[in-house]
Amino acid sequence: MRVDGPIICPGHSRPVPDCTFSKVTDYGYFMISACLDGKAMLREGPTGDWIGSFIGHKGAVWSARLNSSAELAATASGDFTVKIWNAETGACTHTLTHKHIVKTAIFSEDSNRLYTGGAEKKLRIFDLEKPDAEATILEGHTKNINFLTVTPNPNLLVSCAAEKDLRVWDLRSGATVSKIETADECTGMTMSADGTTISTTFGSTVAMWDSTSFEQIKSFTLPRTVDCVAYHPERAQFVTGSDTELWVRAYDFSTGDEIACNKGHHGPVRSVAYNPDGSTYASGSEDGTIRIWEWTKEGARGSTKTPAT
Repeated sequence: MRVDGPIICPGHSRPVPDCTFSKVTDYGYFMISACLDGKAMLREGPTGDWIGSFIGHKGAVWSARLNSSAELAATASGDFTVKIWNAETGACTHTLTHKHIVKTAIFSEDSNRLYTGGAEKKLRIFDLEKPDAEATILEGHTKNINFLTVTPNPNLLVSCAAEKDLRVWDLRSGATVSKIETADECTGMTMSADGTTISTTFGSTVAMWDSTSFEQIKSFTLPRTVDCVAYHPERAQFVTGSDTELWVRAYDFSTGDEIACNKGHHGPVRSVAYNPDGSTYASGSEDGTIRIWEWTKEGARGSTKTPAT
């Protein structure tokens, strides 16, 4: 099967290293993207229609995340800051200063804390009820921290650096309580929409891990290197992108068989994400666009709609 005619979301002018969907809120769900052009964008999740841009960083934006209610956004930047935004008005409410490039920022489930990481190789924890207070710093990584994810246990956080493992942190003690070893340097990490599964990429391998026990669920060796992955357990599908090609590929989780090859980007795919129910997935590319690919009961297809910016 092949997906044709995706929803094309223009507006960015440089590579899109991060795009993700929010949870379903009282107002639906949304998509947020980060771009090396120095801004982040908020869009309607189902249609890709542009809502607004978060403008204020003086460097590339590497990561953008919404909190669980989609009322707040956090952006991590090469200008050594993380900014907190009111996602309804677009106003910047706080700027959190770091000492080096920040590659990732993510809210706790209750939105009371923000976790950040980057080229400092330090994990910072900010109390958003006291955003001007000094952050708690956890150390242990020896290379850049590129990805963070919260887990069903509010006391545990998982970090991914340019190393051959993932680290599970106990936020009460500040200690690494577990290491998930990988055969190669980690290049990507995402959490499934239902919060049950952490997916990682390293070399040509995609691996899924239980987000509670941190035991490996399954791994797949693909015929090319992979740099980003998203998995939807209810759909039993995962999608990947690679720096070595321009396509978004989808796979059956049970068999590992490729079930879709989505062509349309004009640059390598830097990020992928499923929407909450798994009926669509998005890809962010070096070409500065985001594309939303749609599944139907008959197979996979895309829409030809192109939202305005």
